[in-house]
Amino acid sequence: MKAAYQEEELVDVLEAVETTDVMDLVVFNDDFNTFDHVINTLIRVCKHTPEQAEQCTMLIHYKGKCTVKTGTFDFLRPLREAICEAGIDARIL
Repeated sequence: MKAAYQEEELVDVLEAVETTDVMDLVVFNDDFNTFDHVINTLIRVCKHTPEQAEQCTMLIHYKGKCTVKTGTFDFLRPLREAICEAGIDARIL
C-alpha cells in the first residue's frame, strides 16, 4: 500500500504599505482668548462647523487642550501658523 501525502507550497506575500506620519494639530487653553474668538478661528482656519468648533472650544477650556485637526506635518503647518497668528496657542504633535 502506498502512503498518500500532500505537498504544501509556501508563498511569500508582499504588501505595499504606504507610511504617512499622521500628526495632530492641538490647541491649548489660555487665559486671554474668548470662546467666540477661538470658535470663529476654528471655523475660519480649520473649516469646522459651528457645532464642531464649539465642542472643540469646550474641550480646550475644560480639558486644557484639544486635537482640532489631523494630517501630515505639511498639511497642518499653515493651519497652525494661522491659528497662532490669531493669538491662540497651537502645536503640531
